[in-house]
Amino acid sequence: MPARLLRRCGAVALLSACAIAQKPIPNYDEAKVPVYTLPDPLKMRSGEPVRDAATWQNKRRPELVQLFESQMFGRTPAAWPKAAFELTSIETGALGGKATRKEVSIRVAGKSMRLLLYLPSGARGPVPVFVGLNFQGNHAIIADPGVTLADVWIADPQTKKRVKQTAAAKTRGTTANRWPVEKILAKGFGLATMHYYDIEPDFDGGLPHGIRPLLMTPGQSAPAADEWAAIGAWAWGLSRVVDYLETDKAVDAKRIALMGHSRLGKAALWAGAMDQRFAVVVSNDSGEGGAAISRRVYGETVADLNRAFPHWFCANYRQYSGKEETLPFDAHLLLALIAPRPLYVASALEDQWADPRGEFLAAVAASPVYQLFGKQGIGTDRMPEVHQPVGGAVRYHIRAGKHDVTDYDWDQYLAFAAGHFQMGK
Repeated sequence: MPARLLRRCGAVALLSACAIAQKPIPNYDEAKVPVYTLPDPLKMRSGEPVRDAATWQNKRRPELVQLFESQMFGRTPAAWPKAAFELTSIETGALGGKATRKEVSIRVAGKSMRLLLYLPSGARGPVPVFVGLNFQGNHAIIADPGVTLADVWIADPQTKKRVKQTAAAKTRGTTANRWPVEKILAKGFGLATMHYYDIEPDFDGGLPHGIRPLLMTPGQSAPAADEWAAIGAWAWGLSRVVDYLETDKAVDAKRIALMGHSRLGKAALWAGAMDQRFAVVVSNDSGEGGAAISRRVYGETVADLNRAFPHWFCANYRQYSGKEETLPFDAHLLLALIAPRPLYVASALEDQWADPRGEFLAAVAASPVYQLFGKQGIGTDRMPEVHQPVGGAVRYHIRAGKHDVTDYDWDQYLAFAAGHFQMGK
């Protein structure tokens, strides 16, 4: 091989080795978690103490919302055209007579999102409903041929660009393991779900195809550094689901429980913080940028999020990559914004990327805010054993298994919501 080519190959190999060497190695060692101090939820930025629920609601809470808006999720536009709803299909004997199935088109400013709603048959009045966004399309949560196939975005094998097309029929029910629809119905709940891609596709470059450009100023092609990003858009979409549910007489809109998994758990927490119509909020394996303490620098980090998913958070959030100790907030304050409404945080033993201990510690650190309202928080600072839920109005469990939503998780969420909604009494 010529010397020049050898030198060139050597340089390429060296560059590749450097790139590998520079790629951060995640920390999974508790001994390497840095010493940190969390911002006090019961102290204003001015240093003024928060001693009662009124001060929290009127002063501290708005201060924290503004911080999360400007530095992490971005500001969601306050003024929107009113949503319009169209019932596009209904079947009263769905799932072998166990449910009424409805499909509803939610239209805002020319953007259409498709809601799938199952309600238990034979209900004697309006029913409570679990709300959640799904990853693969409404048709994928259950093998029900009556559900319209969703539009999905795939990479074109030739151009490598993302293209939108209708999902294949064979994908019906492919994520049914995460959505035990019949169990939810049997417990007296309805289920409302929407494909999160209907709000904004989840890839860097999906912005033009989502809801956010509809309120951009003339000539604006990208959000400002403190304007909403994709997670903010998905949270906004969850609130539009509530807008519809408030119009459906078969739904008890005062008893809406919100559940989100992984990145959609992050969106659920932000939606629950911003929209207090969600009466119960559930975070399932939401991890970094959700329920896990960022300052622990354990598993996924702020830098990992900003590098891999630059469209999820506002541009201002990027200044905290590798500088978690400078954050003016942390996950416990996001959880505290749900107070005094019931909050469930859950982890999986094998999901170390999401930092289960960090999720638990955030729930512990949010508990003093619940106590202002006379509510029981976690009640312990000792990490519970697997399958041993702890807490009151703030509840936590860690289960066996990986990053997923399981029947065990749903059993806890259904019982938690039923208890707080006083179902069966």
